[in-house]
Amino acid sequence: MASFPLVSATGMLGSGFRAESLDKAISLGARMIGCDAGSTDPGPGPLATGICMFSAAAVKRDTEIMMTRAVKAGIPLIIGSSGTSGSDAGLAWMVDIVHEIAREQGLHFKLAVIHSELSREVVHRHLRDGRARALPPSAPLSDTDIDAATHIVGMMGVEPIQEALKSGAQIVVAGRSSDTSIFSALPLLEGYAPAVVWHMAKILECGAAAVAVRTAPDCMMAELHEDSFDVFPLREDYHCTPQSVASHTLYENADPFELKEPSGTLRTDKARYEAISDRAVRVSGSEFMHDPEYTIKLEGVRRVGYSTILMGGVRDPYILAQIDSWLAQLDDNIKTRIRNTVGERAYEIVTRVYGRDGVMGRAGAAARQRRRPRGLHSVGRDQRVAGAVPHDRDEPLAPRRAQPDSQVARINLWCRLSLFAARDRPRPSL
Repeated sequence: MASFPLVSATGMLGSGFRAESLDKAISLGARMIGCDAGSTDPGPGPLATGICMFSAAAVKRDTEIMMTRAVKAGIPLIIGSSGTSGSDAGLAWMVDIVHEIAREQGLHFKLAVIHSELSREVVHRHLRDGRARALPPSAPLSDTDIDAATHIVGMMGVEPIQEALKSGAQIVVAGRSSDTSIFSALPLLEGYAPAVVWHMAKILECGAAAVAVRTAPDCMMAELHEDSFDVFPLREDYHCTPQSVASHTLYENADPFELKEPSGTLRTDKARYEAISDRAVRVSGSEFMHDPEYTIKLEGVRRVGYSTILMGGVRDPYILAQIDSWLAQLDDNIKTRIRNTVGERAYEIVTRVYGRDGVMGRAGAAARQRRRPRGLHSVGRDQRVAGAVPHDRDEPLAPRRAQPDSQVARINLWCRLSLFAARDRPRPSL
């Protein structure tokens, strides 16, 4: 079987990459371009609002480079988890950018748009039929959880993308999809071994993140063989090592040896990582175990209230010497002011002490610094409660009030949804 070269433009659409790196991949014979546009790093906000974590200008810049190269080379471009969350709103936003670029650049191609957002009725039906279950350690999924969800997306596997490619689409813009499905769909369609393909996709999905030292996002290329794959960066000052590639298997996985996909599980405990040059690594030996039950992970959001964020800085050495007791007294004063202002209402106050434990919690408390800015985050069921945190100039800490923000939470819909009926799977629209 001939080799199959392919390229990942970057780890996250909008984060940037070098155009010359993608040009190099095309010159080396890349047969497809893939790019993940999604992330749960910013929390549930993008799914709740449909707003991308990157600006339209940043996403358009990356997309234009990929589209112009793909159309000129006559190879597919696959974008997954559009608009950060893959919701219908995020997908529509991404499709508008694609249309805008096509008009401006005079590009002609067949476009497939794949939706992944599900109605609450579909999830209710699967729950009633015993075909939806919560992922541990979550509590059992309930109808109440589903009713509370404002948006629900299903993380698709390779099948909808493959249907789009078989229908002749050159550019595929998909809703929520597994990162690896973006890079696995076409090679699996071409008949390459699942174990090799899925492991390759895991390393490739974050672009150049699997290099030894990455100073900026960039492209990463892989070449599939019958029983192995090679991976290497396109920047000359980047290089992969067996350790850097193997360690990326840990990325975003609780178990480095078992990686779950909708159609099965990739096992990497017998994988071998071999340096074949000072910049490239060959990987072999993985196994892929097909599951008898095809499952889709669901992600949902629900509204929990509104938030007000206050930022302040403290440099007084006397306060810093007793920061914990000072904060406790301040919190008590704030609670009294809230009770006197709006009465006994449900709310939550979260304090972060940056410079001590604002990022890592108590695990970072040992890193003491003399200057400790403080952030105060108040969450209430309505904006009146959230904004009741005192911020007048007579307080010992007098931060400025940030703009109110809608607060949402990722709902308990992290579950595996059994899909025996093909009509319930996300399908492409051409």
